[in-house]
Amino acid sequence: MDYMKLSKEVSYILRHAPWEYELELDEQGWVDIGQLLHALQQNKKWQPVQAEDLDKMIAASDKQRHEIVDGRIRALYGHSVPQKIIKQDAAPPSVLYHGTARQWVDTILHEGLKPMKRQYVHFSVDTDTAKLVGGRKDPSPVILTIDAGRAAADGIKFYHGNHNIWLADELPPEFISVLGAAE
Repeated sequence: MDYMKLSKEVSYILRHAPWEYELELDEQGWVDIGQLLHALQQNKKWQPVQAEDLDKMIAASDKQRHEIVDGRIRALYGHSVPQKIIKQDAAPPSVLYHGTARQWVDTILHEGLKPMKRQYVHFSVDTDTAKLVGGRKDPSPVILTIDAGRAAADGIKFYHGNHNIWLADELPPEFISVLGAAE
């Protein structure tokens, strides 16, 4: 079983297109594992998938995209489904990072960060992850420093995605600076 491909398929289902598989997520993004397995098994490629494969998929992933609790599974972040996935706010680390394409830096510094096609703006706890994410759109991405501690103190809500990812509804520009630039 290719757990990386399974993870990508499950991510697509739970983050972007549950209706294509006749699944309905609850308000926190959960779906019954039995329903997910039934939906997956309609595709010949995924017919052998069992619940223990989902456990192995999660254990094998370094990105911690999903979680299983009480017979249900959900994607932890990255949703683009129309229904807003409710997250519990939490106190973020004092500094977070966001990688972006060079062409968007001036706009971001003027207008702030918005979720675009996703439900939340994504941040990382380290510059390596931010560089990796920003590198998807630009071979030389710009790393932005996020003053998350001050933003949270000013009322911006942050949500814990996983060990490395934090989320926010949006972030005003006064909490954003270019890494290495004079503050």
